[in-house]
Amino acid sequence: MGVTFGQHFNSLFDESQRIFKKNLLYSLVCIIQCGEVKLVPRMPMTVWEAILLGIIQGLTEFLPISSTAHLLVTRQLLGHDDPRDAFTTAIQLGTLAAVLVYFRHDIVRLVRAFLGDLFALRYGTSTDSRLCWKIAVGTLPVVICGFTLRKLIKEHLYTLEVMAGAAIVFALLLLEAEHVWRNRKRQGDEGRNEEGITWRDALFIGCFQALALIPGASRSGCTITAALLIGLSRSTSARFSFLLSLPSILGAGLYEMYKDRTALFSSNENAVNLGVGTVTAAIVGYGAIAWLLHYLKTNTTLVFIIYRLVLGVTILGLVLGNVVK
Repeated sequence: MGVTFGQHFNSLFDESQRIFKKNLLYSLVCIIQCGEVKLVPRMPMTVWEAILLGIIQGLTEFLPISSTAHLLVTRQLLGHDDPRDAFTTAIQLGTLAAVLVYFRHDIVRLVRAFLGDLFALRYGTSTDSRLCWKIAVGTLPVVICGFTLRKLIKEHLYTLEVMAGAAIVFALLLLEAEHVWRNRKRQGDEGRNEEGITWRDALFIGCFQALALIPGASRSGCTITAALLIGLSRSTSARFSFLLSLPSILGAGLYEMYKDRTALFSSNENAVNLGVGTVTAAIVGYGAIAWLLHYLKTNTTLVFIIYRLVLGVTILGLVLGNVVK
């Protein structure tokens, strides 16, 4: 008896279904182990994913909401093999470029004053020269802690639970800083400008920048919190935070790029992804700096505090739901 059209169609349908399931399992395989779902490593990062990560880095590096937490959660959801790899740190060079371009006139003025004093064997004879030295002093804590605690941080603190906790805790600290700042404003104190930054202020803000080595704390969030606590104006807090970021971002980005240069440049695809992500982060970061400086002239950081609290709770929910690990 000949095969009917219905039987032939069913046979083709069953075969198509088998092939589909095989390919689906090949690309999005899940292995059930100890009651948890673990994603198997997938295909390498695509250019579109690099652009997405660049946008996230550019937006979140300067807004006080933690770029590391956003990048690692996003990369886990995208199924990347190791979200903690050098790409996550090296892409910060894009946001470094944004700071350099946006503050280029300030940076040239500061460096010129610093070098002028240095070559003349003088020390801090101008406001610009002293500010440059204060940035150097504020960078010392993160350099010391970064080199001495780097292995500990990478091995034990790069977890989503820690990031969620840090997002919540440092949001509450920023809320307290806003409360302190408002009390000063009620007394007629609008906050000090850059000329009013003391050596102790620079060191205090630098210590808070070192706390930002904890994933999820947010470097800009920590430094702006510290600056508000000691009485700087909101706009000055943001400007000093951005200028203080230059040495630390440059050092961390170049170090990670050199240390993992083999993996980052092991193929044309990896090199292109890093380049595309870095350029995207630079463009978006420039816009984020301009927007935040304008926003903080007339607004508080309350919207970021709320966002960080929601972010922390959301990450904990994703972890508890085994959506991410």
